[in-house]
Amino acid sequence: MMREGPDGTTVEVRVIPRAAKSALAGQRDGAVLVRLAAPPVDGQANDALVTFLAGVLGVAKRSLAIVHGDKTRLKRVLVSGMRAADVAARLTLPS
Repeated sequence: MMREGPDGTTVEVRVIPRAAKSALAGQRDGAVLVRLAAPPVDGQANDALVTFLAGVLGVAKRSLAIVHGDKTRLKRVLVSGMRAADVAARLTLPS
């Protein structure tokens, strides 16, 4: 789910686009499940994911980058400058 490296922490994220509202939705297959209100058209869901995660993690959008899965639901997001423990603490998932 999360790997800490020299540049920051990589998080596996599974996206469900066109949800009623954007929210964390638990975990699935070792990935953080994120429901997004945006449709998966012209990168809108990717932009919404970066904006949403930046708000949840309390970092600037420029600190996040989708490093894998730009056109799929399963994505790998790099959170620059944050340790895995800090990312996990801020991604408090609903039970």
